[in-house]
Amino acid sequence: MKPALFHPKARDAIRKFPAEVRREFGKLIFDLQKGNNFSMPLSRPMASVATGVEELRVRDRSGGYRVFYYAKLRDSVVIFHAFAKKTQKTPPHEIALAQKRLKEMVDEES
Repeated sequence: MKPALFHPKARDAIRKFPAEVRREFGKLIFDLQKGNNFSMPLSRPMASVATGVEELRVRDRSGGYRVFYYAKLRDSVVIFHAFAKKTQKTPPHEIALAQKRLKEMVDEES
């Protein structure tokens, strides 16, 4: 099973999500660590961030939540961005922040 590596700010954001949403993301991330792959509606590619990046999608009564991950590394799953989604389209500042955090974590791994 691959370890999940969290960007500190992504972990902080997830901790602020409602309890049921956190539980659902926990289950999904555990499944990713075991090598499972997801498709819509649970996950979708986010090529606008980088090739190989996907977002986990969880919804509850209060709205939608997203966690961006990169599972293409041989030895880990990288969780690098999380946020509460308030609009239909992912805001450009969330994509830019995700790109920055992914670069930080991938450079760190190299």
